[in-house]
Amino acid sequence: IANRAARLGVTGDDIYLYSATRMQDILEAIARTQPALVIIDSIQTVYLEDVSSSAGSVTQVRECATAFLHAAKRSGVPIVMVGHVTKQGDIAGPRVLEHIVDVVLYLEGEGMQGHRILRGIKNRYGPTDEVAVLEMVGAGLAPVQNPSAAFLTPQVKGEAAVSAAVTVSMEGSRPLLLEVQALCSEATQAPGGGKGGGVRRYGTGVQLTRLHLLLAVLTKRMRLPLYRQDVFVNVTGGIQLTEPATDLAVVAAVVSSFFDVPIGPNLVFLGEVGLGGELRSVPQIERRLTEAAKLGFKRAVVPAGCTAERKGLDIVRCSTVSDAMQVIVPDLLERST
Repeated sequence: IANRAARLGVTGDDIYLYSATRMQDILEAIARTQPALVIIDSIQTVYLEDVSSSAGSVTQVRECATAFLHAAKRSGVPIVMVGHVTKQGDIAGPRVLEHIVDVVLYLEGEGMQGHRILRGIKNRYGPTDEVAVLEMVGAGLAPVQNPSAAFLTPQVKGEAAVSAAVTVSMEGSRPLLLEVQALCSEATQAPGGGKGGGVRRYGTGVQLTRLHLLLAVLTKRMRLPLYRQDVFVNVTGGIQLTEPATDLAVVAAVVSSFFDVPIGPNLVFLGEVGLGGELRSVPQIERRLTEAAKLGFKRAVVPAGCTAERKGLDIVRCSTVSDAMQVIVPDLLERST
C-alpha cells in the first residue's frame, strides 16, 4: 500500500490506514478519529460478531451495510463502501445492498484498456444521468477533458478508413463519439461442409446477441454471404455499446470490411436497425448531431424520420440499411446480387 501511495503521489499526515474486518472495531475507529471521509474496502470482508454466518454472506453484507448506514447518518461522515462485482458486472451478494445505500456507482471498462467510465446507477439525492470518463495514467485515474476526441483515431476523423465507422453513444447525459471497427475474413470450411458451420463471431464492446442479429439482417436483407465469413467487431477505448442507436455504425463497419471499401472521412452513423432492415429513430439525436459537428464531422447518416438540422452538417436520411450502405458502396445493389 505504501508503494502504491508513493507511485500515486499521495502525501499528507491526515490519511489514516486501519486494518480490521471486525465491524465493532471499525465503528470505534470512526468514532475515535472523526474523519472527513471513510472508505471501506471491501464490504464483503467485514463481519459482525452477532451474526453467525461468515463474512461475505448475504446476511453479513446486509447487516454490515445497514450498520454503516446508521453510523453515517449519526456522525454525518460520508462512508464509501467498495464492493465486488460478478463476471456479469452486477454487485456481488444480496441485491438489498443497493437498496440500503444512498448512491451506487459503477467503474466500467475493459481490463486492458486505458479508459474507465464512472457511472451512477442510483442516487437518492440527485440525478443518475451523469458519467465521468477517466484515463489510467501514471499517477492513477485522471479525468478526460474531451472524451469524444479521445476515442477516435486521427484516420477516422480526417481520412477515409476501411472497416472503421463512427457513431455517437449517449453515456448518461453525455454524448460520446466512438469508433467501431470490423474485420470480415473467409471462414475455414467446417468438417462435413454446410453453411456457416465453422464461422466465428467475436465482439469487444458490443453485445454478441446484438451482433448476431445485425449480421442476420445483412445476410437476409442485403444478401451478403456472411455465413461464410468470420466477423470480428471492436469498439475502441474499451467502451461498451449498450443502446440500439449505434447499430448503423456496426453495420457500416462490417459492410466496409466485407467489400474492402473505405468509409468517407468526417462521416458519422446514427440509427437503430430493425429486423426488416428498416432504420428506426434514436433518442436525443439533436445532441448527438451537435457533438459530431463540434468535432468537425461534415456528414451524418440518420433514419429518414429524423427532422433535426445542424449548421455545417450534411444530413443524409435513409429508410433502410441498404439505402444507408449505398453511401459507402454506391454500386452496392450490383455487388450484393
